[in-house]
Amino acid sequence: MRHFDHIDAARRKHLFYRHPRPFDRHDDPAVLAVALGATLYSPATRPVLADDIERAARRGVMSMVVCLEDAIADDEVLAGEANLVAQLRTLHGRGGTATRDVPLLFVRVRDPRQIGDLIGRLGDAAGLVSGFVLPKFTAAAGGAFLDALEDAAARTGQRLLAMPVIESPEAVYAETRTEMLNDVARLLAKHRQRILAVRIGATDMSAAYGLRRPPDLTIYDIRPVAGVICDVVNILGRADGTGYVVTGPVWEYFSAGERMFKPQLRQSPFDAQRAAPLRQRLITSDLDGLIREVHLDKANGLIGKTVIHPSHVAAVHALSVVTHEEYCDAADILGVSGGGAMASSYANKMNEAKPHRAWAQRLMLRARVFGVAAEGVTFVELLEAAGSR
Repeated sequence: MRHFDHIDAARRKHLFYRHPRPFDRHDDPAVLAVALGATLYSPATRPVLADDIERAARRGVMSMVVCLEDAIADDEVLAGEANLVAQLRTLHGRGGTATRDVPLLFVRVRDPRQIGDLIGRLGDAAGLVSGFVLPKFTAAAGGAFLDALEDAAARTGQRLLAMPVIESPEAVYAETRTEMLNDVARLLAKHRQRILAVRIGATDMSAAYGLRRPPDLTIYDIRPVAGVICDVVNILGRADGTGYVVTGPVWEYFSAGERMFKPQLRQSPFDAQRAAPLRQRLITSDLDGLIREVHLDKANGLIGKTVIHPSHVAAVHALSVVTHEEYCDAADILGVSGGGAMASSYANKMNEAKPHRAWAQRLMLRARVFGVAAEGVTFVELLEAAGSR
């Protein structure tokens, strides 16, 4: 797998200074966590799930979650399990490129017992599953999920990774949050080799206050939830070797209603690329809000994002490409030993070798999987190319 491989080679050559590097489901979890990108959720009840997965891969999707939890009704769980098993077996049976090009696949379960049961029922098709998403994760409930994952991996010899979701009321309410997150950190440390990334369930967090963010605001404008995200990054996303990749919360809108605020995309960058129609499409689909939120995700230490529609993927991935300026800054910082400060190669900022080093190291990992844009190539060009198919 490789990001942006759905774009033709000539266009990729124009877009990238350093091309994205290939990866596969057996790579180091530190690489895969960054490579997740826009993780597309799909209900397990989709009758054409196998076709959906293949179609998503052709559109540049690199990770998907098949959901047996909140995406389906309580009385659909058994049918969802049966459909998931049948569809993945069908996909596996197609073999060849259909199997090789499948995105990283994860299953979001409701109950720990589903992990071993589903792996057993999938048979050889279990090889398509990279791991499981563990909902409403707390230290009290999470141990059973992780033990079930360890048991299934030991029984099959298959590497199965976990993505716990922080979204429970204990994580939201101020009086229990710090203790709960510290307890989770201690539990995850015991299973570090299994933890791919920590996901944030902003919809459930909002529900704890009876809130739902409108499409013209980002999750960072919803202050009770923004405070939770801050604490999750503080405790579970540290750059001192104890933290994990923390992914951005879901963007749940894919068509515009009445707008209260002005569009959040400047017109001039699109005019410069003669891409005014693209800007209008983004605004009409409320994707200008998604773009702003992804920008804020990155600024706050989150990598990748949960999405619920294929049209979201190109924006997340285009914003994940490292700019030429960022790459030059990171290379300069990592090329210095002993500390000190220097003007950036672009002569517009000060780079400090010691305090900026962790940022530079993380950025270089993102550059490995998403590539580095060629000098002068803008987000607009990357977005237009990524969404062109």
